[in-house]
Amino acid sequence: MSGVDWQEVERVLAIVIDLPENDRARRLDDLCGDRLRLRAEVESLLAAHRDADAFLVAHTKIACTSLQPELLTGQRLGSYRLEGVIGAGGMGTVYRAERMDGQFQKQVAIKVVPGAIHSAELQRRFSSEQQILASLEHPNIARLYDAGISPDGISYFVMEFVNGVPINQYCDSRNLGVKERLKLFQTVCESLQYAHQHLVVHRDLKPANILVGQEGVPKLLDFGVAKILDPWRGGLLEATQSLLNPMTPGYASPEQARGERLTTASDIYSLGVVLYELLTGQPAQPVSGKSLDEAIRIITETEPLKPTIAVRKTVRRSFAPTFELTPDLDAIVAKSMRKDPQERYASAQEFSADLSRYLDGMPVLAHRGTVRYRGTKFAKRHRLSVVLAAAALAVLLGFAATMAVQARRIAKERDRANREAEVSRRVAEFMINMFKVADPNEARGNRLTAREILDKASGEIGPGLANDVELQARMMDVMGTVYWNLGLYSRARELLERSVSLRTHTLGLESPATLASREHLAVVLVSQGHIVDAQKLERETLELRRRVLGPEHPDTLQSMKTVARLIEREGRDMPNGPEADARFQEAEKLERETLEIARRVLGPEDVSTLGLMNNLGSTLDYEGRYAEAERLQRELLELQRRVLGPEHRDTMGSMNNIAFTLEKEARYAEAESLYREALQVQRRVLGPDHPDSLLTMDNLNNTIAEQGRYAEAEKLCRETLDIRRRILGPEHRDTATSKYELAGLLARQGRHDEALAELRDAVDHGLPAGTALDIDKEDDFKSLHGDPRYRALLAHARERAATLK
Repeated sequence: MSGVDWQEVERVLAIVIDLPENDRARRLDDLCGDRLRLRAEVESLLAAHRDADAFLVAHTKIACTSLQPELLTGQRLGSYRLEGVIGAGGMGTVYRAERMDGQFQKQVAIKVVPGAIHSAELQRRFSSEQQILASLEHPNIARLYDAGISPDGISYFVMEFVNGVPINQYCDSRNLGVKERLKLFQTVCESLQYAHQHLVVHRDLKPANILVGQEGVPKLLDFGVAKILDPWRGGLLEATQSLLNPMTPGYASPEQARGERLTTASDIYSLGVVLYELLTGQPAQPVSGKSLDEAIRIITETEPLKPTIAVRKTVRRSFAPTFELTPDLDAIVAKSMRKDPQERYASAQEFSADLSRYLDGMPVLAHRGTVRYRGTKFAKRHRLSVVLAAAALAVLLGFAATMAVQARRIAKERDRANREAEVSRRVAEFMINMFKVADPNEARGNRLTAREILDKASGEIGPGLANDVELQARMMDVMGTVYWNLGLYSRARELLERSVSLRTHTLGLESPATLASREHLAVVLVSQGHIVDAQKLERETLELRRRVLGPEHPDTLQSMKTVARLIEREGRDMPNGPEADARFQEAEKLERETLEIARRVLGPEDVSTLGLMNNLGSTLDYEGRYAEAERLQRELLELQRRVLGPEHRDTMGSMNNIAFTLEKEARYAEAESLYREALQVQRRVLGPDHPDSLLTMDNLNNTIAEQGRYAEAEKLCRETLDIRRRILGPEHRDTATSKYELAGLLARQGRHDEALAELRDAVDHGLPAGTALDIDKEDDFKSLHGDPRYRALLAHARERAATLK
């Protein structure tokens, strides 16, 4: 296909592939013009696709229609019984269901796509939706709880059940005014901003996908046609572009209607259409019943009526008196629905911020007004000041000066908005360029892994964003965090150190962005075993956040949490005794203080609050207060199962912690059962090489050994050691800990020569100082106490520990 733009071929193909045969030729004339080579390539692909497509459509229809939605009602999928159909569409059927295994009672929603077993495209979209939902944890986004495949091959996943109605129906049924509707809409903006920050574009925003419950809390749902902008997440290399272009025409953006690549700007457009409908009671684009070509023409060329005019013209006369719309709202809606994506709000957060300006009586950024407009807004907010200003020339001059300051502030806000828009554009451009490595012309026939794309992307930050140091730093921070989540600590540290340096130089040491990168770097240092360096960095960050952000800011609480964790970690690395006890007590005091603030400021079920409960439970455990620790950990586990879901990483961590406490109380059989349950989920959800999975394997091997099954424990210990050596390297503290535990197992079995060799290797290559000083206190090595080689090794371990300290 030399000489032809592959992306252009793909774009045209996506537009015409679903058109009737007699409409395709006319549409190809419009799209290709005199570009004969482009048209030839598209037509050849259509011809090659026709037979395969017919086969796919036929079999998908058979699969979907042979199993009517109602027929599954009353049946069981996994641990759930389907109670009834909530809704059905092209991307599957959603059922209301109840959990039936007796572990806990909870009503859920289960999405089923019977046709996915016959359609690779449906299966891809279904799997993509699962991965997207698994990555989004927000109180206003319906959560994913579980997933599976039935014995009949039916794919399904379990979601939070949202007992609500579409947002427009909710507002109309309660006759809400403008202010109440805008406040509710701003909550939707927050959830969409969260999704966009996680590089997810929804692509099907409409009232039916924004449900509001009786308590007035909106929930964003149905990510069945969402798109991941992150090319390395989940290995979704095929997500660059689909031949299918699902959308709801009345809410689709012009670029979506044309079949072009989508960014977060497309969701901003759809969000504007939803707001239009909330304010006017009628659709922004009247495309219902129109032909495809006519609908595309309306979406891409026709401007909707201004909301103020639409309300006056609506046939729903009972609707109009509810509202007193203004030109400011006209301007806000118009900006969100610009035909050119670059002219829309740069983000959902910016969209919401302009609504806040409107509600506060401030000038809105969307209004293309003059100083007269700004002065009018100012006068409405300060009527008394204006009246007094008219009384004397001096006051009038003072007012003029105030107006000048106000104008400069508005200009600064405009410049900031423009800057954010440019940043969003460059980020999207950078991300799209990363997709090109999957283009056949770029890949040259090679299949690339998600890790290879990530490595390429991180290597392109410098040259690709050479003219924008601030954006370089932002992308380095994001990618450093991704590497850390993958357990690739060296690369994570390298990127985060550069991010800290760049942000300190360009934004200053006290910038929240700089402090966030310092926080991320401290976490990576902990993972690498550099506890002292991490604690020094995080204590400095905590003091800066207290001064800059305040003592109760969420970021400040995060630093308090991290510092407490590092203090506890320091105590764990010391020999048992008063000094270690003092560290645990210091950590407990700071954790209780932070938890009290978090419960009050963030709420008892916030993710950060749950994390603090987890840390406090661990500290109580290390203090030997096992009963108290177990009570807190079990309380936390129930909260996490309800709030985060039974297979969330943090939920599995709590199961691990409870088992660890049970192990300390010599309740080995109970501990083993919990470890095995957690490990099974971790291996499936996180992968067998993930640090969390390895920690559980480590703990399980100890529990098995305590029950005298040394051969079984040794096998698991060696498996853990091999993975840690490969993933973390031979010098890492966790690798050394696995060697140390293997030495203990060998000593218990009387294999003294092997035990001493592993123990020496552990001491020389990363064993924490506290563990090295306590070797002779471990029951595992009692059989070695009379061996002179062991006594010499103890002396060597103490010397090395002193050097490390």
